[in-house]
Amino acid sequence: MNIYALLEHAISTDKIALKEELTLQCLAYCNQNEVSTGDTFVPVRFTSPSYASRCTIVDPRKLPARKDFDTNEGLATLIHAIAHIEYSAIDLALDAVYRFPEMPLEYKIDWLEVAHDEIRHFGMLNALLESVGFEYGDFPVHCGLFDAADHTAESVLDRMAIVPRYYEASGLDVNPQIIKKLENKRKNPAVATLMDALNLIYEEEIEHVHKGDKWFKYLCEQNGLDESVYFDILERYKLLGKHRPHINVNARKEAGFTCDEIMKLGAKQCQ
Repeated sequence: MNIYALLEHAISTDKIALKEELTLQCLAYCNQNEVSTGDTFVPVRFTSPSYASRCTIVDPRKLPARKDFDTNEGLATLIHAIAHIEYSAIDLALDAVYRFPEMPLEYKIDWLEVAHDEIRHFGMLNALLESVGFEYGDFPVHCGLFDAADHTAESVLDRMAIVPRYYEASGLDVNPQIIKKLENKRKNPAVATLMDALNLIYEEEIEHVHKGDKWFKYLCEQNGLDESVYFDILERYKLLGKHRPHINVNARKEAGFTCDEIMKLGAKQCQ
């Protein structure tokens, strides 16, 4: 089986059911076989995200404010924004396998498992979005995660540092804050369902970040690099020093961050 042809198709399609089918085929194959590529394999550099056919892509500054959760439309804007992150994360996890075939089989299995988790997360949120009268694509989105994947396409070390260890780890900081804001609206069944979904996503995203942490450290060891190169990479991508009001110390420690790293990222204390 040529899993790279399947992965290219999975990353390109906007059909979630097909993404899931192809992901599971690749995962089943990798769990039973070694994977190799021909000498001529060159991964495609995708020029637009797969959701471009479904969503209007805008500058992040032009996205609607998500403050009013008392109306179905207001709540839908929040659900849609989170669903979009999960959709984007599917393609990023698949691309991590597709783009870096030189990585070990365990790496491939890890990221195919992550992709399957993200498909499930998107499915939960999309069902909730439809239950309040909207569909994925009804609101504009930004392509920040697609851009992050494109910018790190030449370096698996950069990819592990930037995507799971920066962007996904940032989700661990933000997720509990969203749940906290929704707490006083829990009587709304849709809000309660969203909070349950966010709690599940939160727990599983810790493991996703941990996988990124594991492979980042593996690559540092393989290349004779000190793990502090993480901050050099963040600085190179102009991500270092951004204001971070809520550092989730416990979740980041569980995912593999050291207290030294957590403090450098802006936490006031870490024990």
